[in-house]
Amino acid sequence: MSAILIVDDEAGVRGSLGAVLRDEGYNVAVVDSGEACLEQVTQHDYDVILLDIWLPGIDGLATLERLRERRNDAQVVMISGHASVEAAVRATKLGAFDFIEKPLSLEKTVLVVRNAVAQRRLEVENRALRARVDRPLVLVGTSEPMVRLRDQIGMAAPSNGRVLIAGENGTGKELVARQIHAVSHRRAGPFVEVNCAAIPEELIESELFGHVKGAFTGAVADRRGKFEAANGGTLFLDEVGDMSLKTQAKVLRALQEQVVEPVGGRGSVRVDVRVIAATNKSLTEEIRNGRFREDLFFRLNVIPISVPPLRERGDDVLRLAEHFVAEFAREYGRRPKSFSGGAVAALRGYRWPGNVRELRNTIERVMIMVAGETIEAGHLAFLDGVVPMPAPVAPLFDARDAWERGYILSALTACDGNISRTAEALGLERSNLYKKMRGLGIAPGQREDAP
Repeated sequence: MSAILIVDDEAGVRGSLGAVLRDEGYNVAVVDSGEACLEQVTQHDYDVILLDIWLPGIDGLATLERLRERRNDAQVVMISGHASVEAAVRATKLGAFDFIEKPLSLEKTVLVVRNAVAQRRLEVENRALRARVDRPLVLVGTSEPMVRLRDQIGMAAPSNGRVLIAGENGTGKELVARQIHAVSHRRAGPFVEVNCAAIPEELIESELFGHVKGAFTGAVADRRGKFEAANGGTLFLDEVGDMSLKTQAKVLRALQEQVVEPVGGRGSVRVDVRVIAATNKSLTEEIRNGRFREDLFFRLNVIPISVPPLRERGDDVLRLAEHFVAEFAREYGRRPKSFSGGAVAALRGYRWPGNVRELRNTIERVMIMVAGETIEAGHLAFLDGVVPMPAPVAPLFDARDAWERGYILSALTACDGNISRTAEALGLERSNLYKKMRGLGIAPGQREDAP
């Protein structure tokens, strides 16, 4: 649920506008001064701030200036009954999203707020995507299975052939897909990811193929689908085995004809997309059980690639562990830690059912919890199902924060990075989740991605 803050010294405006926006489904707070606004944003995160220019004490423009000095990234809509061109120009230069005049048209105000919320969401998603794109694509490991995997990527990447990546959860299938795209001739085009397991059945077709305005309740504008967004680049269908048979039929047609039809539309859109799919299921077994189309399987399985589980990668476990130690040392501003002989034996001896993702989470845990510079075998005893109190240990508050950080990251992963769904799953207000994420150093869009 998007959070809105109304800043106006007129009680009538606060009451009527607040009531209308609550009816629209927004979480609304109201204050009557610029000083109260600046105090409020230190305690809660807001997507949009409706800010009156004429306020007692600090006026609206000065309040906006201070918000920007504090790097508050809420979309700010200025309100005034005595607007001037100079005020509007100054507000625009300070980064105001829009400028509306009193007496307010509630219909217009709701539309402006809706557009501002959409703009904020786009900016958050853009920052998250940039953070992920800027992250180096590194396939760590020199084991024989990883050498074979790199060879397969090298052969598959230059072609336009569709790729089906198989592997257990946490092995790094998305990273393989990104690596294929990064060294292909489509690398200048977009890489668009769709988690087929995370999108509700009633929305998956709209997500893939787009929709036209009025196609269904809530379709207030035309929207491009992922196929069209990936035009000229690569579309990654993650967990494709969880796609319904109805959607599979439409994906098959899109692959055959390179044409998509938006939901509710009468026309078609031609696309040029390379599809890479991934699954942790046996699609041949799914076909036998009538849950996956055989013809779609043959379309996707042009170039099969299997990502090995971590237990089959030998000493890559140690190489990955050292890689993650260096990564978290940089992230948390700490000195890298070393592994004792006993810790090395524990890492080698564990089966790693959660694969690289589990190893990454384990290393993050000990980087936070272990106070010394050496990770001992006792610090990894929880891998056997026993969670003893390691000695020495980090303070209790650090331990709690580490647990909460891991739990929120797990929830974000399960919800495909969607903040609203994650907040609902955790029983939190969206603004409170943003505040918690900021305090724990979690960037919007960050998930438990394996390297």
